[in-house]
Amino acid sequence: MKNPWYKRKASLLLLMFTVTAIAFIIGGMICNKDLRLSKYTVTSQDLPHSFQGFRIAQVSDLHNRTLGKDNKKLLSMLRECKPDIIVMTGDIIDSRTPKVSIATDFAQEAAKIAPCYYVPGNHEARVPEDFEALLAGLGSAGIKVLRNESTKLEKDGEYITLLGADDPWFANGNTSRYDTQYMRDTLDSIALGNEDEFTLLLSHRPELFEAYAQHHIDLTLSGHVHGGQIRLPFVGGLYGPNQGLLPTYDKGLYTKDNSNMIVSSGVGNSLFPLRIFNPPEVVLVELQK
Repeated sequence: MKNPWYKRKASLLLLMFTVTAIAFIIGGMICNKDLRLSKYTVTSQDLPHSFQGFRIAQVSDLHNRTLGKDNKKLLSMLRECKPDIIVMTGDIIDSRTPKVSIATDFAQEAAKIAPCYYVPGNHEARVPEDFEALLAGLGSAGIKVLRNESTKLEKDGEYITLLGADDPWFANGNTSRYDTQYMRDTLDSIALGNEDEFTLLLSHRPELFEAYAQHHIDLTLSGHVHGGQIRLPFVGGLYGPNQGLLPTYDKGLYTKDNSNMIVSSGVGNSLFPLRIFNPPEVVLVELQK
């Protein structure tokens, strides 16, 4: 006696689901190793003439990742970018397995390419002892750590202001209720300069874009969301921490009034080990007057 039609249909659906799941897993494994370079051009009337064509390479959310032996693949891409500076926007270690040496070894080599600047993310805030070890290693590598402070970048006698903000986790822990106010207060406390100066902010959290725009930040470089980890074609990222399903700020360039924000999908993974339709990336930004 032949199987009833509904049993044949169930078997076919199960087969289709299994094949799709296998394809996603294989695709994710391939995608995880396919490091990409994402290029952006940001224009501003506040940019000094000397900084025309200034190149910024961004590495975010390393999470202990190595691409090639000793991160050779990642470092090679950074060299090819010929950046004026390299910025690291948090989570370069992973709090679940905080292998500090991977981050500091990478930083030692990155510092040979261009001056490097770093701000911490939520994963660094979760592991205070490992974070202290990380800070010591970054200091030995010559990396400038910016923790709720600013510095000036100089070129041919002209300047832009570079700001770095701690992740809200350092103050609020695992809650987003006070994160926006924390960031507003943090930016209030940093010497921003006048509104006619070009300001570049490094901050791990993209969901706080409203606070950045309110403080007239010309360009914010952020991460945290991993591009949504799984990206749906024609839709975007599936999930973002502190944003939930279909996050507003997952990857790419966003503009509000005269403020811009670029969100990197990052290099590494955390709890979920695969990237689907979402290769790791290095971001390269060129500034134009």
